[in-house]
Amino acid sequence: MCGRYSFQRSIKLLLGTIILLLIASCKEKIIEQPFPADTNLWKSIRKERIQKLLPDAMKLAGVDAWIIICRENNNDPLAKFVGGENAGGTAAFLFFRNDEGVRSVAISPMGEATSLKEVNLHDEVVVIERGSPIGGKILDIVSKYDPEKIAINTSDYGIADGLSYTQKEYLSEALGSKYKHRLVSSFDLVMEWLSVKLPDEIKLMKRAAEITAQIEVDAYKMVIPGKTKDSDVAKYIKGRMSEINVSDAWAPDQNPSVNSGPDRGHSHSTEKVIQPGDIIQLDFGIMIYDTWCSDIQRFAYVLKPGETEPPKEIKKYFEFAKEGHRKVLEAMKPGVTGWAIDKIQREWMEKNGSMSVMWGTGHPVGYWAHDAGPSLGGAAYSDKPVGNSARLLREGQTFAYDGFYKWVREDGTEKTISVEEMAVVTETGAEYMSKPQEEWILIKSN
Repeated sequence: MCGRYSFQRSIKLLLGTIILLLIASCKEKIIEQPFPADTNLWKSIRKERIQKLLPDAMKLAGVDAWIIICRENNNDPLAKFVGGENAGGTAAFLFFRNDEGVRSVAISPMGEATSLKEVNLHDEVVVIERGSPIGGKILDIVSKYDPEKIAINTSDYGIADGLSYTQKEYLSEALGSKYKHRLVSSFDLVMEWLSVKLPDEIKLMKRAAEITAQIEVDAYKMVIPGKTKDSDVAKYIKGRMSEINVSDAWAPDQNPSVNSGPDRGHSHSTEKVIQPGDIIQLDFGIMIYDTWCSDIQRFAYVLKPGETEPPKEIKKYFEFAKEGHRKVLEAMKPGVTGWAIDKIQREWMEKNGSMSVMWGTGHPVGYWAHDAGPSLGGAAYSDKPVGNSARLLREGQTFAYDGFYKWVREDGTEKTISVEEMAVVTETGAEYMSKPQEEWILIKSN
């Protein structure tokens, strides 16, 4: 008996272990695999970005050279894109466009220069004595290539505005009368370069989008009407983020935004208790590998006692918003302006009785939730493309955008359905980066 019992017990333990392993395997495939801080992944991708994407961006922006100055504690926002994230003493990164592509030269004090050479990101690393002026060396290299237009990071757009006032004054003085008048803003260059993502980056962003949407769907499963607060849903999501080692795509206290009440815009999740009849908006994004972001919304309806589906009007509003979203996807392709995309959305909303919204249809997403690139907006304020809405869509650009429907509820408050998904522009059109929401997520009341 003892031997038989021991054998049966062993079989049960083995089966139990197998089941647990299968469960763990499935969870890992779906969502639970943690994201390590893989710095080598980014280092290889950014080198490819410089070699393959920067030449076209410089050409489109009409510049021949680009100078970025990095320093400790108050670094340029684009430092990690050019290898200047470890700058101690002042370092400079220079890029020169030529017939073969781009020639890159890094100027760095001793110490950090060693690691720059090891990273092998630049064609040349010039070493200077720590504490010695860098201006003269910048002039020597610029004079060698003699560019007509030199981009520097000064702009009213934060990402392209990393050069401080004192740095600009110093650089202008160092370059002298011949070159200081050739300095132009890097705004257009930054827009063109950062907006396009490499195929490997798009794969990573698709994975981030899938995980984001799945976490949102899972979060709705824990809602108990009459007990669960918006803030409880947010806490659950924060816990899931910690489990898989991802960070916030935007301000942590506003991510996720869980809103079961009237429109609140971008905001923190409140202590409001979710009730039957509520429409819940969940706006959420993650950052993976400390580099690539997602931005997706999911909507749920809390069924009232006796209901098996949302009221007809609510169902209709969702369908209008969803159809508007699909029309935008159909219109997205290389060569189209962001303004034209937004106009399609506006006309659809007006045709179907939606109130106007203050937001544009969409925005670039990638290294930031609101990334560089064309704005899918502007049609509500201008009868022609202006600013970033006049920029042409290009293959490899990635967007988060909404399908809108807004109305006034019986209590006089406003509510907006903003079906938000991520899409990438392809050679001939555009495609979703994860499976889009097709139906209401329904939450039953006890």
